[in-house]
Amino acid sequence: MSEAVRHFFDDLVRGGGRMLRQVSGTLRFDLRYPDHVDHWRVRIDRGRVTVSRGDAAPADTVISTDEMLFLQMARGEVKPLPAWLRNDFSADGEFRLVLMLERIFAPPPGARHPREVAGRRSQAGERM
Repeated sequence: MSEAVRHFFDDLVRGGGRMLRQVSGTLRFDLRYPDHVDHWRVRIDRGRVTVSRGDAAPADTVISTDEMLFLQMARGEVKPLPAWLRNDFSADGEFRLVLMLERIFAPPPGARHPREVAGRRSQAGERM
């Protein structure tokens, strides 16, 4: 297990709940390495996130990928839904949790929330 993977899951527990207030379910990430597979279980209960490692128990959705792609998604370099559609990783289980991956992983570098952009435009228009 890399330090970056552990750091991602630690951060998810600390701050992931904000975007997941209306989500409940369990995800299991099976991260493939050349010589083993690490299992990370993420339980979301209306924004409350708990994570355990080494738990290969059944989950609502199981995501299977290699560490490199996982870290690219964690940094926002690769968006989860297009990667899944390209078969870059596999997902078995509830589709709603595959869609929710966009909320778990970082946005692309330099991305801004649409409301923030709209607010700036409306303020600029008021000054004219």
